[in-house]
Amino acid sequence: MHIRFDVPADPAYPGRVAAALSSVRLRKYGYIGGVLAAVGAIGFALSQAFARGDRLSPLCLALVLGGVLSMLYSPWVRWRARRRSSRYAVEGAYDITDDNIMMRSGSESGGIAWDGVAQVRDTPEFWIVYVGRMPATVIPRRLMSTDDAETLRAWMAERGLLQPR
Repeated sequence: MHIRFDVPADPAYPGRVAAALSSVRLRKYGYIGGVLAAVGAIGFALSQAFARGDRLSPLCLALVLGGVLSMLYSPWVRWRARRRSSRYAVEGAYDITDDNIMMRSGSESGGIAWDGVAQVRDTPEFWIVYVGRMPATVIPRRLMSTDDAETLRAWMAERGLLQPR
């Protein structure tokens, strides 16, 4: 297998990459926020039913507020990442072989050996490549030809790397 494709200098591309990589790590804040908000709302409703509930009401409201803020943390971080990364738009390229993924961006280049890849997660726009438990890079499917994308998908699935969404 040998797949090569270019990455144009699109100001929105680095932001989409940053958002994809950060969403993996920030998903837990949404879950924690949902639990906090639900516990706070239930606690507040129950505190209104009991005589000494007025002492618990501020705590329950604080849980609801903390939960809502936690749920808003992930979109805020993604927004900031997109805004800050737009100035990093440079041309680049990917060169993917049976042995490694080589990436070039501007004057810098780097690579990841497939032997070190633990898994690859499928998202609507990218394949997120994990080295250990950390997302290391992304492979943008929309910049590849359809045949190359299917070849790479089959190759990763054959090796048990590709995880569904």
